[in-house]
Amino acid sequence: MRLQEWTIEEQEQLIHFLMTNTWPYHGDSNPARHLIEKTIEDGGYQSDEVKTFWVKNEKQEKVGIVKLYDLHDEIPMFDLRVADLYRGSGYGPDALKLVVDYVFGLSQKKIRLEGHTRQDNLAMRKTFERAGFVKEAQLRKAWFSPKEDAYYDAVTYGITREDYLDGVITPVIWEEEIKKETQVKIPNFPDQFESERLLIRIPKIEDALDVWTAIRNSQEALSEWMPWAKEVPQLEETEETLREAVADFITRRDLRLHLFLKDTGEFIGSSGLHNIQWSIPKFEIGYWLSSEMEGKGYMTEAVRVISDFAFQTLHARRVEIRCDEKNSKSRMVAERAGYELEGILKQDAITMDGKNLRNTCIYAKIR
Repeated sequence: MRLQEWTIEEQEQLIHFLMTNTWPYHGDSNPARHLIEKTIEDGGYQSDEVKTFWVKNEKQEKVGIVKLYDLHDEIPMFDLRVADLYRGSGYGPDALKLVVDYVFGLSQKKIRLEGHTRQDNLAMRKTFERAGFVKEAQLRKAWFSPKEDAYYDAVTYGITREDYLDGVITPVIWEEEIKKETQVKIPNFPDQFESERLLIRIPKIEDALDVWTAIRNSQEALSEWMPWAKEVPQLEETEETLREAVADFITRRDLRLHLFLKDTGEFIGSSGLHNIQWSIPKFEIGYWLSSEMEGKGYMTEAVRVISDFAFQTLHARRVEIRCDEKNSKSRMVAERAGYELEGILKQDAITMDGKNLRNTCIYAKIR
């Protein structure tokens, strides 16, 4: 991919791009020609303060535009738009990375780059996170949508020059009394990877039906060990949990991962890294598998590669697996994946039926 600077000779192309695509999360979701022309005439796309670029893919197709403004300031801002046809293809994060490279490559040493989006624009929030930006603020009811006549929260993301040069992500530390040297740096990492037979990736809203079907078909087995499986959820409830999971992944609070067969694309279960303590770093792996997929070694394979991801990419010092002492299948997964039983917590929790106390096994790997 590359950025190609827009010129005034391409006015009609820009107008066509803006009018033939939809912009549901922008103030004007369907801009009129005369307004675009007026903005161009006033220097809103090209001036000393503003530069506009086409985003071109490997086939030299114009898949989007990005407008940089406030370029005379030490803290410029941007507006990134991807055409309807190309959304969901991963162009957004790659384009934003090019924008970051351009801004921090300018001779006037910019100290940071920032952007804003609506709280429910999960695609743009994911784009920010994949490009190394950090969530820095959430302004309640600060984003007005004229089309819906409603207010939404506005979310601000930023990336600093220091983080860009060091190749790290430094989360915002809200407690002012915490000293700078105690701040945690979270490494950049992909949102999908593979094992021999599996594709392992971040959840998506469109996974809802597959997840709901797997839970429904496996509910009897899952309900003995998983509190959330005591009853089969409604499809809408599954969709809501996925929205929360995506948001948590974006903000690095929790890293839920979905498992798919590489050969067929079939959803088979879920795992992930939970109870995260980035200051160590320390994680806990949880997992469940669709009943029809049991006995084929899929979960052991997933846990092994997720463990490698935790230690090699996230620099984990400790990864745990916790399960009921009587959950023999879960215990076998931990043992086959090379985890050591460190101890058993007696009468640590209540059984799913609420009638008895149960013991919890703690398995772990350390580095």
